Amino acid sequence: MDTRKSCILVAFFVLLLSMDAIFVEGDTNNNGNNGNGNNGNGNGNGNNNNNNGNNNNNDDGKETDYDVLSPTATGEERSHCKAKGACYSKTLVCPSQCPEKKPKQNKKKKGCYVDCSSKCEVTCKYRKANCNGYGSLCYDPRFVGGDGVMFYFHGAKGGNFAIVSDDKLQINAHFIGTRSEGRTRDFTWVQALAVMFETHTLVIAAKRISHWDNNVDALTIRWDGETINIPTEGEAEWRTSGEERQVVVERTDDTNSVRVRVAGLVEMDIRVTPIGENENKVHNYQLPADDAFAHLETQFRFSNLSDLVEGVLGKSYRPDYVSPVKIGVPMPMMGGEDKYQTPSLYSPLCKVCRFQRESGFGAIKEVIEY
Repeated sequence: MDTRKSCILVAFFVLLLSMDAIFVEGDTNNNGNNGNGNNGNGNGNGNNNNNNGNNNNNDDGKETDYDVLSPTATGEERSHCKAKGACYSKTLVCPSQCPEKKPKQNKKKKGCYVDCSSKCEVTCKYRKANCNGYGSLCYDPRFVGGDGVMFYFHGAKGGNFAIVSDDKLQINAHFIGTRSEGRTRDFTWVQALAVMFETHTLVIAAKRISHWDNNVDALTIRWDGETINIPTEGEAEWRTSGEERQVVVERTDDTNSVRVRVAGLVEMDIRVTPIGENENKVHNYQLPADDAFAHLETQFRFSNLSDLVEGVLGKSYRPDYVSPVKIGVPMPMMGGEDKYQTPSLYSPLCKVCRFQRESGFGAIKEVIEY
């Protein structure tokens, strides 16, 4: 009898070990995609804040707190994490599938993303906006919320609207548009974004272009009212110096494509794109011949949003959010223009906005708008 009990206990112990091994394997064989929330398949419910592009782990600025080490003998880049916590003093190595943070052929290759926060991981990601992913804002304008639900918000030509408004962050969008003959509303696109935090404002905008050329940069960026130039050689990036919260803007292509990171608040992949002739005809936009209607396509990844976050996109990241749009129709519409409209691109004021400027903010010039 004792022998039988011993055998049963041994068998049970072996079973537990095998189950543990299975769980570990399941966590490590996901090709580095846990938590990146960019599949846009509607499976995210916005409640776990882990798969929808919102990291609420209080890892303010820890993601990029690392020293760059020399690469491995086979070329994989290495980073030594300095942030206090689970990843402190660990060396993270980029996988062979994406050995470099900034690959030369960005359009065809994924870049290595190092995260020294509590996630303590490296992942392979395309360094460009995924218009079907969580937190995307593309086209005329089409959103995919933090809950994975797609919806349209038309706003108004020449209008400014709060996309996100929270305690520490406000992001406004300036809409451009046109109204073709016989229509009762405008066709609209996002021409500029203003990212406001603390006393600072970062503006990313598409220039007005008569005729589109992929080799001409139609992107303009302003930091606290001053135009900044993003180099095309070397690290191809601009970053703040001496600021407590670091801001980095880096090119992800030779022209018209950047990644913007405000430490501990938001990361954005942005590209400028025109309305092509075929698109103009298919949708009957009736655009003038001397305007390519250059606009932005953007994907947001947020950090530390509060449970009361507001904004056209922001509210979809609330843990208890239920989308009011009609599911299953070709163009599910989100209303609320009156709630989210702001007096200007730089204003944090709207009927439901939460963000308040810190003292020390001064007036800055408006971005060139249509």
